[in-house]
Amino acid sequence: MLSAVALSACGESAHDKARAQVCGARTDISKQINTLTGLELSANLPSQVKGGVEAIANDITKIKGAQGNLEPARRKQVQTATHTFETRLNSILTGLTSNLSLTNAEAQFKSALSDLATSYKQTLASVDCS
Repeated sequence: MLSAVALSACGESAHDKARAQVCGARTDISKQINTLTGLELSANLPSQVKGGVEAIANDITKIKGAQGNLEPARRKQVQTATHTFETRLNSILTGLTSNLSLTNAEAQFKSALSDLATSYKQTLASVDCS
């Protein structure tokens, strides 16, 4: 009972903080994907894509770091969604970098970003943050 009183006196519980961290990172991933899908081919494209992908990778790291403090059912949902999204992200990036041709670069890039947006919707977007 004493620990419950101590926790409530300190404000947010570890579960609440972890949930906020996961939801914040999830929101940022969505913003990064929206930014990436709006990019046009230009000289700055490689650095813009690199920055967006690095931001997504940092958000995935934040989510993974918070998972241990989530309640068990939410932890399982977040772990599954994160793992699936990360696997698809890596596959998309590998396909884009290994099969990119100059003649079809724009189409390949747009397709890869569309796949990334779809992957997000099917995985992390389904994590409840309400």
